[in-house]
Amino acid sequence: MVSRVIPVDPFDLVVFGASGDLAQRKILPGLFHRFVVGQMPKQARIIGVARRKMDHAAFRAQVATSIATFAPASLKQQDLVAAFLERLSYVTVDATGESGWASLAEHLRDDVVRAFYLSVSPSLFGAIAQNLQTYGVATPTSRIVVEKPFGHDLKSAQALNADLRRSFEERQIYRIDHYLGKETVQNLMALRFANALWEPLWNATHVDHVQITVAESLGVEGRGEYYDRSGAMRDMVQNHLMQLLCLTAMEPPSRFTPNAVRDEKVKVIEALEPVPQSDIVRGQYRSRGDEGSYLDHAGDPHSRTESFVAMKVNIANWRWSGTPFYLRTGKKLRARSSEIAVVFRDPPHMIFPQMSGRRGNALIIKLQPDEGITLRNTIKEPGPGGFRLAEVNLDMTFADALEQGADAPDAYERLIMDVIRGDQTLFMRGDEVEAAWAWVDPIVEGWEDARATPAGYDPGGSGPDDALMLLHRDGRRWRELN
Repeated sequence: MVSRVIPVDPFDLVVFGASGDLAQRKILPGLFHRFVVGQMPKQARIIGVARRKMDHAAFRAQVATSIATFAPASLKQQDLVAAFLERLSYVTVDATGESGWASLAEHLRDDVVRAFYLSVSPSLFGAIAQNLQTYGVATPTSRIVVEKPFGHDLKSAQALNADLRRSFEERQIYRIDHYLGKETVQNLMALRFANALWEPLWNATHVDHVQITVAESLGVEGRGEYYDRSGAMRDMVQNHLMQLLCLTAMEPPSRFTPNAVRDEKVKVIEALEPVPQSDIVRGQYRSRGDEGSYLDHAGDPHSRTESFVAMKVNIANWRWSGTPFYLRTGKKLRARSSEIAVVFRDPPHMIFPQMSGRRGNALIIKLQPDEGITLRNTIKEPGPGGFRLAEVNLDMTFADALEQGADAPDAYERLIMDVIRGDQTLFMRGDEVEAAWAWVDPIVEGWEDARATPAGYDPGGSGPDDALMLLHRDGRRWRELN
């Protein structure tokens, strides 16, 4: 089954920070991909904006280099690249000053969707939002997209929300988290709410525990000083892992609309119990061979910032009472791997003693590197010689099952197209962001008050030994990173 590509309405997409790394590595090559597969209408235009002085030709040359570097080889036909570049233009704008705004306003059309992607530091969000209104660049139907980090704590997140809401209504604001654009994350909702099979089992009566893992094999090289101001808790748990937890644990919304879905996600965050320090493990990777340690790259040789965090989380509601959610994320681990593992309880009466306590059934939702869903089952091992049991997987890898191939959009592509459609389902609402920070802040404050040093762990492993014990003491174990 080949996925259908449905064109969006004509649009003017203004990319602030167009000469920056994210725009050149992800946003613009992704838009080129949408153009190649026919989702971008002929009337669509992309306007790059930055402080750097540059003409249209220079900007197009820069984007051509990005496409050559980051777009799939199968898409790089010169005629397609040339046709895409014709849709690009560039305007020099001082984000916090006065220059360039009038030119930008004159550059845009009134009869198309108008969207502004702020691929810039959050410190510029408020000024850009204000100037978009002051100089008549934004309209009542315009959309504004903002990248994480959305705040450093609750207070700063509230201030950012206030800055944006002074110029835009909540219905116009799209807080992007690229994890929500992944095919498997969206399929989690389809799996739960479009099938009668799973929902009766999706509760504490049948689910023993849930593991959510976002592991990275790389360290913080090149961004150590930035990362040291956030750490794994702020950089990953507060947004990516929190979003995965919400989609896994949420109640069925009354209808599939943006606010109905986001209402249920907020309810999950508000039901999260405080996490005692005894249920949290923080780690910091050591050096290995010629590779430096976290401290070598952080800019502070005495840093207590964590590059790894694992925690046991409980949700205080009827569906999940007694079923813990174990979260972990870290740098320099054995493999790059992101997944949600829903581990089911044993049958109420186990007639096969050798399987007692094994928890043989698990639904594994793989987000990266290969998106797909696996159901682990117990069957009889084929052959004579007694009744032996074995565990086997029923696999569905989306690229194979749906024959999407090179047409499949990545997360950024899908989310940008949702912005053009005006669909906020996969974007965080302001109260959702603030609720997440309200839960995270006491955890961070607890270990900062204790001035605790993260446990060291060797690169290429599974993190600190204490993270293994977090599950072992409950009679459980982490899934292997692979």
